[in-house]
Amino acid sequence: MFLLRPSECGEMSPEWGQVKSYFYALYTLLGMCRGACAEVDSDTEAVAGKGFKLGCISCKRRSEVEGSATVDWFFRSKGQKDFEHIYNYDEEGSIKSFQFEDRLDWFGSRQSNDIQDASIFLTNVTFNDSGTYRCRVNRLLTYEFYEYQTKIFKEVNLTVVGKATRGTASIVSEVMMYVAIIGLQVWLLIEMIYCYRKISAAGEEALREAANAEYLALASESKDNCAGVQVGD
Repeated sequence: MFLLRPSECGEMSPEWGQVKSYFYALYTLLGMCRGACAEVDSDTEAVAGKGFKLGCISCKRRSEVEGSATVDWFFRSKGQKDFEHIYNYDEEGSIKSFQFEDRLDWFGSRQSNDIQDASIFLTNVTFNDSGTYRCRVNRLLTYEFYEYQTKIFKEVNLTVVGKATRGTASIVSEVMMYVAIIGLQVWLLIEMIYCYRKISAAGEEALREAANAEYLALASESKDNCAGVQVGD
């Protein structure tokens, strides 16, 4: 990137002023979008023996309001009635359940206490890990004259399988890919047939024109020869 001083480029044209205004607007927009947050649902199928991210994203509605948050995770296995507290994050993570000892790690926001991504990572997944996981974000919003505390809950219904299964979207994408490939091949075949017929027709037309030209030349030559014989007589 390079910059020109005013003395090097002369008086600024109206067009350059419009371009400069456009770039200023674009820079402002990018600055506003830098802290954007999107709430995406967690995956719900884990493979035994592998790692799995338990996703929990809670976006703050007003980014200009200062806030802080702590996070708690709970687990209820299939057949159980109550949830068990398994993890807490308050500036650092703490595992609360013997079942998940040394298998849970913080996988969320790290650069700020204003947590919006409260995800955790489960290592060495077992079939006993199937069940419902509940994420609770305890958020404290600080306004000019008061504070407001709120709690947000999100749940992940996890199923553990022995082997990864293909999702419907993956199957549909592959089918569409094959359909597109076959359609492209058919289109190329049609184009080749069309071009061949066109070239063949052009060749036949050229042969006919050449034959006609040769016939006319022979006829003209024969006529000239006949005229020469008559003059000799």
